[in-house]
This record gives sequence, C-alpha cells and structure tokens, in this order.
Amino acid sequence: MRGVFLQRSGLVCALGADLPAALACLEAGGVTPARLGTPPQAWPCFTIADASAAAPDWYARARRLIRAAVAQCGEVDRRAPLFLASCSLDVGAFEDATTGPGATHDCLVLADAVRAWLDWQGPVHWVSTACTSSHNALLAAADGIRAGAFTHALVLGVELHNRFSSAGFGALQLLDVRRPRPLAADRAGLVLGEAVAALWLGDASARWRLAGGANVVSGADPAGASAAAVAAMCRLALAQAGLTPADIGLIKLQAAGSPANDATELAGLRAVFATLPALTTLKAEIGHTLGASGAAELALLCACLESGVWPRPRAAAEPALDAAFASRPPEAPARRYLLANILGFGGGHSTLVVEDCA
Repeated sequence: MRGVFLQRSGLVCALGADLPAALACLEAGGVTPARLGTPPQAWPCFTIADASAAAPDWYARARRLIRAAVAQCGEVDRRAPLFLASCSLDVGAFEDATTGPGATHDCLVLADAVRAWLDWQGPVHWVSTACTSSHNALLAAADGIRAGAFTHALVLGVELHNRFSSAGFGALQLLDVRRPRPLAADRAGLVLGEAVAALWLGDASARWRLAGGANVVSGADPAGASAAAVAAMCRLALAQAGLTPADIGLIKLQAAGSPANDATELAGLRAVFATLPALTTLKAEIGHTLGASGAAELALLCACLESGVWPRPRAAAEPALDAAFASRPPEAPARRYLLANILGFGGGHSTLVVEDCA
C-alpha cells in the first residue's frame, strides 16, 4: 500500500485570500463575522472579503475563488482525479437568478463548470455528504492513491454563502447571534462561513501524511452527534493507521459552539482516550464552512503547525466539560499524530489521522 501525503494546499476564507494572509490575520487577532440579510434573519457569517457574498454573478465569483485556491497548490497534473466536495453546491446561483453556464441545471452543473474553469482533463468526482463532504472526498482520494489506482488527486472543498443555508440553520435554532464560542458555558450555536480549499495529494513523501481515517453514519440523531459514533470513528481510524489512542498528541475538534454537540463530541472521545490530548478548534476563526470544512480546516491546521501561529481560546471552557483548548501548539514529538474531526447532518461522523513527518 502506498503512502498518501499532502503535497501542497490552498485556502481562501474569511481570514484572507491565501494561507499566508490567513496566518497573518489569525496572528493579528482574526476577523469579526459580517452580518448578512435583513433583521430578524441577519445572521453573522464569516465571509470572504474579496467582494460582497451576495454578488449578483454567483458563478463569476465562484470561478475567481476556486482558481485562486487551486493556484496556491502550484503545478498540478490536470489529468489526475479531482474530487469536488460541497454541501450547498451552486444554490446561490438560483437565489441570484444566475442560471449557470448550461441551458439545463442539475446537481452536476457546478462540477462541469469547475472542470471547464480549471481546464481539468482527468475524471471529476462530486461528493456531497453534508458537512462531512470534503472529509469523505479526502478519504476516497486517499484510498485510491493507497491502492495504486492513481498517484495524485486534487480535493476541492467549496462552500459559498447562500440564503438557503442560513435560513435552514436559523429555522432549526442552531445559529448564534454572536461570534461562536465553542466549549464555553454560554455557547449558543454555530456561525456559518465561506471557504474554498484545495488539497493536492500524492504518494511522494512530504511533511503531512494521511495515516488513516473513518466515516461513521449513525441514525441516532440525524441533526446531531452521537457519542457512540464519535468513539467508533476514532477506533476505526486509529486501527487503519496502526496506532493507539496514546499516540495522538492533538485533536482538532468539530466544536462549532453547539450546546449539545460540543459536549457529545467530548463524551465520545472520552470513551476512547483515557486522557484527552491537546485540543483545538478553528470554527471560532473561520466559521462552520459546511461541506468545505474538512479540507479548509486541514489546510489551515497544517499551516498553523508549520508556522507556530495558533488560534487563541476566545472564551473559558465550561467547567463541567473538564476540557479546554490549548493556548499553543503541542511540542514535537508529542504532536506527531493528530486527529481532525468533522461531524455533520444526517448522522455523519468523520475523522482523519494525520502524521507530522517533519
């Protein structure tokens, strides 16, 4: 079985137009989410600052941002497979009366558009499994590389603001009216965000190796997390990587600020880890970017560990949770292996085991 390595990555998000800009913004204190819409539906949202998130030409904006994220990966083989992951796809184009590049419109129009924008010659796979979309795209791409089906793949996570997503989460009373406060006693919900992330994977050795991963679907709570499923995904991912819980030095939590899910995720982890390792989350800095979150947060997390720039805890953790975010990255070699969790609607629970080979 071949190794799978993150060769290069690109990210456009609320923190900046590329990874260096995002790190500089994070080090300077981050950004405050914008407010979109009209009261009482003017929810906070971590928007990309290139232009208004409600720009009339949705496709023109998507093309610009996707090309910008992929360009950060440098030279890539456009004959390789491309895995396009998104939760809302191009629903924003419907809202703004943009019909898209084709005469007909179905779920594959965005995939066809991305192929044209990037002049992509290889196969394009569309992955949409709610918030776990780009994690599942990463798992699928990694499986193909390990099996020798191909040597490289591009995983592209895309999530741009639309009123449909905000209205849906708002109607379910899952959104906070302030900045999200993961693990805090007064946490009141999540805040959505925009992101476009590009991850170029290959079998040549690099600093970050995808050592394992798992996706577990549980119907126990279609709109929330299951502690048993969180524990199961961790055990499966560790088994694939050939590791024990004691090998993990850092966990990037889902931790979006949900009163129930934050606690449930920790309960599931405690069923596996006798002592929790260092913890962090990125959703207080870029928001919950839905289907793009797995790719976006992996790109940003690896960049943070490489640079030493670290998300500062923004609120004290609820004492009853008996957990807190690390104020600085763990020192090597303790952080050699890390877990990156993404939980989503429909009972999706996914995690990646990543090795720091530095």
